[in-house]
Amino acid sequence: MQKEIMLQQLEQSKIDCSRILNKINSENTSFRLCEKTASVGFIYRHVGESIHLLAQFFGYQTTMEGTTMRRSDVGTVYDLKTSQEIFEQGYKTLEKLVNETNEKDWLEEIETTWFGKISRIKLYSITLFHNSHHCGQIASALVKGKNFGGQLTTN
Repeated sequence: MQKEIMLQQLEQSKIDCSRILNKINSENTSFRLCEKTASVGFIYRHVGESIHLLAQFFGYQTTMEGTTMRRSDVGTVYDLKTSQEIFEQGYKTLEKLVNETNEKDWLEEIETTWFGKISRIKLYSITLFHNSHHCGQIASALVKGKNFGGQLTTN
């Protein structure tokens, strides 16, 4: 039953984020709530990258670079299709994680460089809450934000 509950949580997380992320387009990817906040495109890429990088603590290998992790948005324009693929693949990895992890292993503590030693279920929860937080930021920027300029490069 635990696996089914976690899969439903994961599905709902993806549905909620996707409902917001599907509204991103080339016109609004540079929107920010104010000049000093990150842009929609930067946050979108950050959500996808962070899923992959957090999955490494569970033992999943990735070639993902952390181009947004603990960095400021300097105006890089990220390819929307690539960001979407990174996000989708991240959720597939999380689904695989839930399906492959034994129920008793969720309470096992694992070492992470970002959070210290924490249980697998706590890291899984952090991942989903992190995504929700940033998708909320994106939703706000899409509704109330604007382009403050400063787009520098394409990635």
